[in-house]
Amino acid sequence: MPTLHATDGTDIYYNVWGSGPPIVLIHGWPLDADMWEYQAPVLAAAGYRVISYDRRGFGRSGQPWSGYDYDTLAGDLNSLMETLDLRDATLVGFSMGGGEVARYLGKHGGARVSKAVFVSAVTPFLLQTSDNAEGVPQSTFDEIVDGLREDRPHFLAGFGKKFFGAGMLNFNVSSELLQWTLQVAMLASPKATIDCVQAFSATDFRADLARITVPTLVIHGDSDNTVPMDASGRRTAAMIPGATLLVYEGAPHGLFYTERARLNQDLLAFIRG
Repeated sequence: MPTLHATDGTDIYYNVWGSGPPIVLIHGWPLDADMWEYQAPVLAAAGYRVISYDRRGFGRSGQPWSGYDYDTLAGDLNSLMETLDLRDATLVGFSMGGGEVARYLGKHGGARVSKAVFVSAVTPFLLQTSDNAEGVPQSTFDEIVDGLREDRPHFLAGFGKKFFGAGMLNFNVSSELLQWTLQVAMLASPKATIDCVQAFSATDFRADLARITVPTLVIHGDSDNTVPMDASGRRTAAMIPGATLLVYEGAPHGLFYTERARLNQDLLAFIRG
């Protein structure tokens, strides 16, 4: 199982498929790199070297007690970029993974990056504060943490349905897929799962976005009830000079599955273009 050592010694699992220009896929909370099952093979078959990795605390990576702040997480991404000597890479961050893209480019620069993609991303700043009225109230994140502490499997099962927009009248997501994503989520450290809620809710990426100079694509569903588009996707696109915003009408947060064919097509068109 391929792993690299982060600067604090944490083992970070990664996977590489295909050959060609590199694409780095950064997963969302509370999943791991396996969430890219419907993207990674398609991108690799199209002639790209596709690298996906498990965030520390999740999947097959190490589960340290600390290090779930975005400076450390971006440092893990930097370790991956340097260890594999990736150049002219496209970074694709989903949900929480969009934060790693922003903080990496803001802190480590874009010398190794050719393009960036934010998919259903938590940027620019989710938490509602006195200078961020468009954000989400703290009580929303408190309820998430309380649910995780009380009964993590039960909370994540309910969260998964909202994540994919599954309901009584929506049969686009099978019960088996929901069960699989719950199993993936339960592999994570409970400490990491909770600490990352604090990280993706309270980290301000506005200064990071202002430093991004590479071509950028922002993709967001307008029915995302997990990371509302008006608080995130629209603002992210507006803060990055020259960024392109693609709005997926009716799409939920987990559009990497529900809109997988369109997402793959749009990713390839942007990367090739």
